[in-house]
Amino acid sequence: MSQSVRAAPAQRQNGKSAAAFRTISEVSEELEVPQHVLRFWETKFTQVRPLKRGGGRRYYRPEDVELLRRIRQLLYGEGYTIKGVQKLLREGGAKAEGGQPAEIAVAPKRHKLQTLLDELTEVRDLLRKARS
Repeated sequence: MSQSVRAAPAQRQNGKSAAAFRTISEVSEELEVPQHVLRFWETKFTQVRPLKRGGGRRYYRPEDVELLRRIRQLLYGEGYTIKGVQKLLREGGAKAEGGQPAEIAVAPKRHKLQTLLDELTEVRDLLRKARS
């Protein structure tokens, strides 16, 4: 039998099982976020609670990694602020049933601001037109 080149679905690039705990350096590399950002997020998002062993070494559970992935997406991909993501997490909006990341129906702050800017520009133009 020939051995498959692709890893099994339960395996990650580094050869660890998807259920294995990850170090901060592994999570940092996987999410493409510096380690200091992950430590900062721990202070802002109390839901992220890695295990800490001797010497303060962090070990992230798979659910921590998924939550961090969702936080990264909300902050960097969808334009939410830290306070906005905190509110979503408090309200349970960043996870669906079973702890899986959910698609959030709320428009990102950037989209809201652009809509508001468009409306204000329209009002300004109407006022200018009324004066002339």
